[in-house]
Amino acid sequence: MNRRAFVTGLAVAAALVGLASPPAAADGKRVALVIGNGAYKSVPALTNPPTDAGDIAAALKRLGFAVTLIRNGSFDEMRRGLIAFGHEAAGADMATVYFAGHGMEINGDNWLIPVDAELKRDTDAANEAISLQSVMLQVSNTGSLGLVILDACRNNPFAAKMSRSIATRAATTSGLGRIEPVGNVLVAYAARDGTTALDGDGRNSPFAAALLRNIEAPGVEVTFMFRNVRDDVMEATRNEQQPFVYGSLSRKAIYLAAPPAETASAKQANNAPAAAAPALSAPPATPVGAIDPALVGTWEIMVASGRGQSRWIWQIMADGTYKFHAEPFRSAQAHEGTVTFANGRWTLHALKGMRNYSDAGSYEVHDATAVITGKLGTGYWKRSVE
Repeated sequence: MNRRAFVTGLAVAAALVGLASPPAAADGKRVALVIGNGAYKSVPALTNPPTDAGDIAAALKRLGFAVTLIRNGSFDEMRRGLIAFGHEAAGADMATVYFAGHGMEINGDNWLIPVDAELKRDTDAANEAISLQSVMLQVSNTGSLGLVILDACRNNPFAAKMSRSIATRAATTSGLGRIEPVGNVLVAYAARDGTTALDGDGRNSPFAAALLRNIEAPGVEVTFMFRNVRDDVMEATRNEQQPFVYGSLSRKAIYLAAPPAETASAKQANNAPAAAAPALSAPPATPVGAIDPALVGTWEIMVASGRGQSRWIWQIMADGTYKFHAEPFRSAQAHEGTVTFANGRWTLHALKGMRNYSDAGSYEVHDATAVITGKLGTGYWKRSVE
């Protein structure tokens, strides 16, 4: 079992066993603009972007977004669509733009390329393509999250035939350039700056396929969701393609798919900012062995992955120790250590089966469920009947 899987089980929300996920209605307005460009007129067509866009649009609708879908958008269609979207996004709780197709960096600026672009010279971009900066501006005035997702880092045939206006200028052939979003804006690249992404041989590109597997997972905080996407893409491409996310959010947990919640108090706990965890080298705030009686017993969660679901079981003992195992066994390595639960705070130190791992956070108990907030988000445990 790797560290990512262990932290997912402990600190990141997973669906409760036996509970159906609630409808993905959002608290607040959610809007999305989805564009998939494949039928380029001046360069060879891309197979997957229109299909990727349709599948992502359907997923966002299920998550409560009002979605505008553009397939094979011309410059004018993309420009008008972005303007209309900007009006809808102003003041929304969440606004998302997804673009699949060709994108490129030219002289330090990033551009999303419509299907009717010719780009014979580098200076043509301003009149034939959509700047990434303008896209980020359209999602920047949201209450919670402005999100731009770009599967647009493919090897770009436009660059090879483009004339440069000045000999020292260069149009990159290696994807998009690095950016620094501000405010509550995240920008996710299918491949990190300066590298290229694969279009794929299946129905979806590797990045779109990974995004579709993870975007509707209930209770996974948005930044951790993209970590899961990253790992899935790297596994699928044998580490040839590494997705990358740019931007910095506050410690407030943000969810595209809300965690399952049985009570209003659990929902309130989920929406509260996660308490900052102490440094790993600091001693626990509560002496080891202090256990809230409400936490003593056996708890379980279901953890989803690309290979199905596994059942993870935690045994919390009154003497301040814990044991963990998973079913099926190979889905996660068994381990054990010391744990404290007292006065709404918890700490954990793995001693056997995991090396050099500690975590800490806050907790609330609601009858047969516990809301556990740690470094990476909020998780929901259900008391086992065993």
